[in-house]
Amino acid sequence: MMHLQPRHAVWIVVVTLALIFVFLHSGLDFDYVIPKRIARLTAMLIGGAAIAWSSITFQTLTGNRILTPAIMGYEAVYLLWQALLILFMGSASLVLLGVNGNFVLSVLQGFSQASFNRAQPLQLLFSGLLVGAVCLLGRKTLPTLDVLCLGRDQAVSLGVDYRRNVRLHLALIAILVAVSTSLLGPTAFMGVFVANITYALARTFRHRVTLPLGGAIATGMFITAQLLVEHVFNYKTTVGILVNLVCGGYFLVLMVRTRGAP
Repeated sequence: MMHLQPRHAVWIVVVTLALIFVFLHSGLDFDYVIPKRIARLTAMLIGGAAIAWSSITFQTLTGNRILTPAIMGYEAVYLLWQALLILFMGSASLVLLGVNGNFVLSVLQGFSQASFNRAQPLQLLFSGLLVGAVCLLGRKTLPTLDVLCLGRDQAVSLGVDYRRNVRLHLALIAILVAVSTSLLGPTAFMGVFVANITYALARTFRHRVTLPLGGAIATGMFITAQLLVEHVFNYKTTVGILVNLVCGGYFLVLMVRTRGAP
């Protein structure tokens, strides 16, 4: 019997979770319940891909397995911009810029807690197009990212334009963080958890493996948290609380282990 590798098993689990999420207690209501769940699942897929890609790529650039865009304050920048926009323009920000204009200028109205219920079809369309464009552009640079894993000096010695590539990927990361923050709100330590679990399961640092696997892991986490919120906790807690509880605990353990390492 062919041995099933952990990274392949992840995809089977995620697909199974997605089917459970869409159809569990749905009454096969294709007029309202299932379309709403598919919209939320789409938000999870887009947000999961954005978080995984930005976190893993950022760790490649920094050479640090603890740092992520969220920890470095990228999400806070977008939330600050949204707060300033509302502070100085008030409700006129929506009137003046329009829904789509505000989408572009304020990371799609990022809020303080992860939630999949507020994503609108047009917002999902714009978000999906942005993430898809970033992935298509970044896909061409995956071999270069593999070289950047070796460190600055080694990358330069192998002929990589280090500064140009770092600037490019930081720009792509900024776009992905904007999308994930707008769709889900701040995700705090989730990027650290997703990236490190991905490395453990992938058993390789090649980005053509780690990036899609990270996206699957992040999406699976979101689906699991949403299922728990709906069917176990009966909406007495939120996806953000559950995700931050698990990922924050993991981050603390990681920090203690790193500090204790020689």
